[in-house]
Amino acid sequence: MPRLKTQAAKESLLRRVRRQRLKYVTVLPSLITILNGVCGFSAIALTSKGTFAMAGYMLLLAMIADMLDGRVARMSQSTSSFGGQLDSLCDIISFGVAPAFLMLKVLEYKFTGFAELNPAIGNFLQRFIWLAAAAYISCAAIRLARFNVENEEDESAHMSFIGLPTPAAAGVIVSLVIFHQETLPELSAKNTLAYLICENAIIYALPFLLLAVAVLMVSRIRYQHVLNIYIKGKKPFAHLMWLLLGIGVIIWNLQVALVLIFCGFAASGFVKWFYYKVIRRKNNLIPAAQQPAWNNT
Repeated sequence: MPRLKTQAAKESLLRRVRRQRLKYVTVLPSLITILNGVCGFSAIALTSKGTFAMAGYMLLLAMIADMLDGRVARMSQSTSSFGGQLDSLCDIISFGVAPAFLMLKVLEYKFTGFAELNPAIGNFLQRFIWLAAAAYISCAAIRLARFNVENEEDESAHMSFIGLPTPAAAGVIVSLVIFHQETLPELSAKNTLAYLICENAIIYALPFLLLAVAVLMVSRIRYQHVLNIYIKGKKPFAHLMWLLLGIGVIIWNLQVALVLIFCGFAASGFVKWFYYKVIRRKNNLIPAAQQPAWNNT
């Protein structure tokens, strides 16, 4: 009898699972999400061929698709758990694996000479770079999984992010690679010394920046949703001035603008957190007797 009851329970559970199978999907947001994943895969393929700048631009296109799919789904009131899971799967390709692989290949071209001059140093550098890339991919996966658990579909809940978003983290690496590939060669024709300084600074900073943005992704530091806070709806006149200034920088030099936008956004959350949690708290803990005299007036 117990076996019959167990078998009946299993059959009932299977029937329930079959009834919960996915029947309908939202076509347009899903297509935009899949475009995100395809762009990420294209970036990996281009990186393997050594066309690093084009791979970076493919990842920028993936970021645009990632920005549009959720907004289209919310505007059409067709958000679903399927769309959220599909978005995360595509994001781990475009903003997890692709930027890490891009960084690996860029540094592989640069550090090949170290292996020939000193095999021990070359071997150490290769292992360090690989570990940095692995840490970045792991943190990106954790960030996306945590977002799926904590995310709310209400538009009012999308005013800020907890932890650096994966597209912004990827943008830090991508913008520096594009700048290194397209802007620095022009600088080499004008000033060789400045070119060498800038190139070495970018190359040696890339793995450390990869680790830094990896930590920021899994942190609890809050980052503002720039589009919803500063652009959407009625805003002060100063916001328009800042937006026009940003557009002017983009028109003047796209590569420089990308570095300023992504690196500035990644640093903004950490700077605010450090100010409010460390500096301001430290000042509040100073006893009243030790406060400056002008502070008591």
